[in-house]
Amino acid sequence: MRWQSLPLVIGFAVLALIVGTRAILVEGQSAGRVAARETIEYQELLSGLLSMAQDAESGQRGYLLSGEKSYLEPYRQAVAAIPGQVARIDAMNAPDDEIVQQIARIKDALSLKLAELAETINLYDHGDTAKALELVRGGQGKAAMDQIRASIDTIRRAGGAALSARDAHTDQVENWLRIGSLTALLAIFLLGAYTIRESRRRFREVVTAQDELTRKNVALSNEIVTREKAESQIRQMQKMEAVGQLTGGIAHDFNNMLAVIISAMNLAQRKLARGEHDIAKFIEAATDAATRAANLTARLLAFSRQQPLAPQVVDTNRLLTGMSDLLRRTLGEGIRVETVLAGGVWKTHADPSQIENAILNLAVNARDAMGEDGKLTIETANSHLDDSYAATHAEVTAGQYVMIAVSDTGSGMSPEIITKAFEPFFTTKPVNKGTGLGLSQVFGFVKQSGGHVKIYSEPGEGTTIKIYLPRFFGAEEATSPTGRRGDSATPVTETILVVEDDARVRASTTDALRELGYTVVHAGSGQEALQKLAETPGVALLFTDIVMPVMNGRKLAEEAVARQPGLKVIFTTGFTRNAVVHNGVLDHDVHFLAKPFTIEQLAAKLREVLDTK
Repeated sequence: MRWQSLPLVIGFAVLALIVGTRAILVEGQSAGRVAARETIEYQELLSGLLSMAQDAESGQRGYLLSGEKSYLEPYRQAVAAIPGQVARIDAMNAPDDEIVQQIARIKDALSLKLAELAETINLYDHGDTAKALELVRGGQGKAAMDQIRASIDTIRRAGGAALSARDAHTDQVENWLRIGSLTALLAIFLLGAYTIRESRRRFREVVTAQDELTRKNVALSNEIVTREKAESQIRQMQKMEAVGQLTGGIAHDFNNMLAVIISAMNLAQRKLARGEHDIAKFIEAATDAATRAANLTARLLAFSRQQPLAPQVVDTNRLLTGMSDLLRRTLGEGIRVETVLAGGVWKTHADPSQIENAILNLAVNARDAMGEDGKLTIETANSHLDDSYAATHAEVTAGQYVMIAVSDTGSGMSPEIITKAFEPFFTTKPVNKGTGLGLSQVFGFVKQSGGHVKIYSEPGEGTTIKIYLPRFFGAEEATSPTGRRGDSATPVTETILVVEDDARVRASTTDALRELGYTVVHAGSGQEALQKLAETPGVALLFTDIVMPVMNGRKLAEEAVARQPGLKVIFTTGFTRNAVVHNGVLDHDVHFLAKPFTIEQLAAKLREVLDTK
């Protein structure tokens, strides 16, 4: 193999030699051109120096002959420019010692000449014209100028000789290169013939090697498939573990709440059976447990980014100003609250009630981390998350955001806790001091709103949580007047059509509406509702579930409004992925009341919609 490769090595060596020689020649030519430019520039500087000396001499002679000061202007200009010209000449490297000596002679002669010119002008200025002319005729200045000219001519001849030598050397190298190129062509031809023969032989070897490689690739592909299956099983196990953790947390909390409800209802039933009526505390306990269960469901929907949002154009500075009293009452007197509101903060488009809930959640967590005493700081600012930041943070889109930061002086978090802080049911608080859903709710709301949330914390140094909500660029939407909100003193006269396919929910909703004083007509399906709407004059509002068989609530509402224009509609459901919520946001001009709801919430929503013009 070594002998077979020898011609190939020799051929490449010849090619490398030719290429290297040409590269050296090109570099030599480039160096020659640079040297030539420097020589020419050097000679031009010397010529300029000679011209300046001649201008100085001409100005002096004109002044001596005419006595006019104006003739001295060329002299003055030359005297001012000569030092700079000499400095530029000195700055350039002299080619050899001969030229260095000539430059030294030029400088000496120039000094004599300038001294002679200055002395004659001074004598003439003092009225000693005869002595000035005598000094000029003495020939000292002429000898200096002759010396300058002679030295410059010597430098020019030396530069010309150097250029001629370089040109001769370049021509010689070019001749060598032509001979080498012909030799290289012959070598390339022989190398090509050898390469073709060797290529045929090696092609057969490559085919054999490719067949072997194909077999190995098939084996490798089978191994990859096996590993992917194993990795998929591991990922599925991790998912099931996460689901199990989440399910366990939900089951734990719901079982606790259901235990309270069942126990309270059983005790109430027993007391009623005995004719006792002091069951208010049992009803209150059951109601409180049911409310906590509803809040738990809402928080889980927020974490899963499936809560129905009603976004509006929000001025965060104004929203935080309105929350000041609420925050102080919630946190207590021991916590100092400071707000730092930046000027010119952009608007954002988000659900204001959810922003308030997020800030309250963060404030309560901060209070628990600080204990009885501490300082809570809430800041707003305009912020820009650039492409580099977005590339290192999942689900972050580069752009402009409104930033809300909540900082505390509490105990802080370790990096391990920060990585788990947004997980549902994860909490570092003592038992019965937290659900572990506060931060997960904030995380879900912010992500559902297209934003970003980030924790900055160190143990013992406090915590800062920053919420980034996208900047709103459109025109600000007009806010509709809401009218009265559940004023119990105002009599109600309207008739409401309730549509619900679940008989127990329909019965409880109907009883609640009648308790509020409304006339109620109820139906169990969309078709039945349309029939009763036609039979009952004066129906003011349709209160309908959305998820129903055959005809859902959205289709029912469209058909009912088409038959009775001006009919008000309120949708209700416990399932958020439906016909009136898209991408987590309520459709425009849709009135919605999420299940479960209290009778007070129902009353307020009814009055809000019925009183809207």
